[in-house]
Amino acid sequence: MTLAPVVLFVYNRPWHTKQTVKALQKNVYARESELFIYSDGPNNEEAEEKVREVREYIKTINGFKKIIIFEREKNWGLAENIVDGVTEIINKYGKIIVLEDDLVTSPYFLKFMNEALEFYKNEKKVWHISGWNYSIEIDGLDDVFLWRVMNCWGWATWADRWKYYERNIDKIIESFSEQDIYRFNLDGTHNFWEQVIGNKKGEINTWAIFWYATIFKNNGLCLNPSKSFVQNIGHDGSGVNCGQSDVYKINICTNDKIQFLKKIEENKLAVERIKKNYKSLKKPFFIRAFNKFRKNIF
Repeated sequence: MTLAPVVLFVYNRPWHTKQTVKALQKNVYARESELFIYSDGPNNEEAEEKVREVREYIKTINGFKKIIIFEREKNWGLAENIVDGVTEIINKYGKIIVLEDDLVTSPYFLKFMNEALEFYKNEKKVWHISGWNYSIEIDGLDDVFLWRVMNCWGWATWADRWKYYERNIDKIIESFSEQDIYRFNLDGTHNFWEQVIGNKKGEINTWAIFWYATIFKNNGLCLNPSKSFVQNIGHDGSGVNCGQSDVYKINICTNDKIQFLKKIEENKLAVERIKKNYKSLKKPFFIRAFNKFRKNIF
């Protein structure tokens, strides 16, 4: 098995970056893996010192087969930085494993991702491998499951799938029917579509929702582990696109032997449990109304 290159995107969070790298260094296959690090440039004077601190740290990293660092001279922004970096590396290697600077991985994350990439490389209906999963009940589930939704907290894919990635907002809006939007929103359970509209209005500038839209319109499926190999530590108010919350805290998987599935279809039980998870995260109306009011005022 040829190992996929690991690509890490960093910005201005030195503590988070160190936690991400330390965990990655402990991974099976770390020493046999090539690590590419994309360091975005500061977008203001306040960020300069932290970006410099991150860059000083990443130059000291060891424990991998090869480490190549790309320092952006200007601020590209998260979306453009990731799309450009992923495209550059995946076109050269044919496959890729992607991390951001706030993701702490299980020692078996790289093993899981590489084995999944190998197992499903010729199964064209599988477009995306995720290392993270929601905190759901796993009784009755296999080690992995397939479903329609993509998540990007530690992920992997292949060049022959990624080549279809497109961030054409108007085209997406025009091509999605009401029924498409309902299914895209996990049968009305979570409003993913609002991210597309937010990008259209210029309120946000993101990339991942368009990867999900690309997979969705091509009838692709995404592979998830039933128990997550990734812990997101970025919901502490420090991230560019993350608020402050502890609802995503989970225990990461330490199982090094995963059984993959040959049956290629969406797992209805897993989907229902994730729907239940989303419903449990919804705040009461009066709390949501107050937060919206406060956002508009302050």
